[in-house]
Amino acid sequence: MANAESYVLAIGTKKGMWLATSPDRSTWSLSGPFFITSEVPSIGIDTRDGRTRIMVGVRSEHWGPTVAHSDDLGATWTEPDHGAITFPEDTEAALERVWQIQPDSAERPGVVWAGCEPISVWKSTDGGEHFELNRGLWDHPHRTEWGAGFGGPAAHSILLDSDEDRVLIAMSTGGVYRSLDAGASWEPRNRGIQADFLPDRYPEFGQCVHKIAADAAGGGRLYAQNHGGVYRSDDDGGTWESIAEGLPADFGFTVLAHPHRSGTAWVIPMHAEEHRIPPEGRLAVHRTHDAGSTWTRLDSGLPDHEYNAVLRDAAWVDTAEPTGVYFGTRSGFVYASADEGETFAEVASHLPDVLCVRAAVLNGAASDASVTGSHG
Repeated sequence: MANAESYVLAIGTKKGMWLATSPDRSTWSLSGPFFITSEVPSIGIDTRDGRTRIMVGVRSEHWGPTVAHSDDLGATWTEPDHGAITFPEDTEAALERVWQIQPDSAERPGVVWAGCEPISVWKSTDGGEHFELNRGLWDHPHRTEWGAGFGGPAAHSILLDSDEDRVLIAMSTGGVYRSLDAGASWEPRNRGIQADFLPDRYPEFGQCVHKIAADAAGGGRLYAQNHGGVYRSDDDGGTWESIAEGLPADFGFTVLAHPHRSGTAWVIPMHAEEHRIPPEGRLAVHRTHDAGSTWTRLDSGLPDHEYNAVLRDAAWVDTAEPTGVYFGTRSGFVYASADEGETFAEVASHLPDVLCVRAAVLNGAASDASVTGSHG
């Protein structure tokens, strides 16, 4: 299998993590649970430099939160003795949860970013083993006015590209912020995103943005799923316009962008006023090929009835061609599509609430590693 591709799907839940592997994205082998006594709200899979490192944001009620990693597809795990993420004493803050783990571009191997609760961004230069607080965001004058979404105050989205100085983040509740100097300073980028729960419906910041994604073509095109509203920006977040027309609901938690094809993105609509359930109890993914001008409903292989939500990081795409689309529900079901959402198949069922899924294409020796055992 030296040159063969295979696939890994990591599933973080309210109680532990599972790994699914496949040679073809048609049949899947499930292993785990890992960290069975802990919540796993974030996962990052780093395939740079020919290795496969799975990094997991683990939150134990007894030991607290940290980042653990495995270089052998879960056979063994490493956790720093004193925690991978620790607030400096002068901040008088303590880590509550790791919401996002994002490897940087191939041009910067070893660099990994994390978004956390309380709202903060962190950077690692050793492959996610130790992180340093980004003081530019932590000391931002807006920070004291950022609030907590229903899930907590979270820096939950981090977008990176080959431009070393440009970083975009999104948080609940604060909105979208951009840095053009590698995190030394940050500016809000929310014009046009509505916050209908505030007296000023279009504030400079304070929006409850649920998730953001970057278009494959770059050039500053972004997509956002808001707490009420689906948006696109064509100027790197300077201005946003609604692209919700044609969707059954404009509420939802996740948005995905195609890794190779510009204009293609996916959302999973929910009815906000009906307790965060799929419209009419019918779960479906909606896809656009024209940057949100039109949408197509995709539900082949999905259940006729589903009354549970898909959370902000419980959906992902791989980098294969055609692209794989993956998501999990709060009822513990996980689905995979090997044809960009045209058809879905069940990968796992009856797991705890799915909080996060991440998928990766593996090559060569990384594909040959076995996935055995558990860690708790």
